[in-house]
Amino acid sequence: MQYGYFDDNAREYVITRPDTPYPWINYLGCEDFYGLFSNTSGGYCFYRDARMLRLTRYRYNNVPADSGGRYFYLRDDGDVWTPSWMPMKSTLSRYECRHGMGYSRISSARNGLAFSQVSFVPLHDNCEIHKITLTNESLVDKYIDIFSFIEFCLWNANDDMTNFQRNFSIGEVEIEGSRIYHKTEYRERRNHYAVWAVNVPIDGFDTDRETFLGLYNGFDNPQAVFKGDRITLSLPDGRRLALIISRRVFHRANQKLLCLCLVTAKIPRIKNGKVPALSTKSRPIICLKNMVRRKRRTGRLPCLTSTGKISWAVLPWTPKTGACRAWRAFGISTSAW
Repeated sequence: MQYGYFDDNAREYVITRPDTPYPWINYLGCEDFYGLFSNTSGGYCFYRDARMLRLTRYRYNNVPADSGGRYFYLRDDGDVWTPSWMPMKSTLSRYECRHGMGYSRISSARNGLAFSQVSFVPLHDNCEIHKITLTNESLVDKYIDIFSFIEFCLWNANDDMTNFQRNFSIGEVEIEGSRIYHKTEYRERRNHYAVWAVNVPIDGFDTDRETFLGLYNGFDNPQAVFKGDRITLSLPDGRRLALIISRRVFHRANQKLLCLCLVTAKIPRIKNGKVPALSTKSRPIICLKNMVRRKRRTGRLPCLTSTGKISWAVLPWTPKTGACRAWRAFGISTSAW
């Protein structure tokens, strides 16, 4: 059974069906910020150290496989679905995932609504950007609720999975405008924090997993999405998630763009008794140009063999050698993943 093919012209691997034998992942990032991104938008990201500075939570050997990631739930007049297929395993009229050099693109559609997601880590910025494009391909107006979802890890990945009594007491977030700040232990034991932000005004948010999913529900059955609730709730415990809700009207043949950004920020040492205020940096246009520039670099690194497919397989990994050296230098091992 064929699940995809190589696109030589675009230098991408194209996955044509989401139910791959195992999650097929792409590595994002090349400097200090890294992410693992699967063909169904699963995975996690971290800053420098996959164990000690984990930003998003991921459960290994989970059931079902590849649960947890950067998810987007769409509510189209009562029809709820996830355009990345997981976690709801939605029936899609079309699906495609393209893993490229330092970026991944997921495209899908259902009931006349087309979805496109481009995810990447830009050069020289400690963040992961998700460019979301929604297009109304039907002949009627649509009213869409967009739920963007990530689950924060409490930094130390091993402690986050084992020390439940402590973790349920220390989680802390702050909401300001269209930004949710993950500031657990900030200015106490840590000089860094994380931000989940969007470039448009929001209609609601949530930071409590149980309230969003329901006590006995999984990621495939979030009660808040099915009810259409626009929540504004924040509770102090370890079940930290960042949920941003945006309601948009899509007229016929209308297209809308959202840019979501997951940022980690490290605060310099205190000078003159002052600590810098919380801030976030989002430069989606510059970041997209950096992504194109990075892709062009692969053309300057030829790899010629007698077999064209071998050359194609080796070439994309050549620029990644720098990232691999960085991962090894930061002490990242399979035990930390």
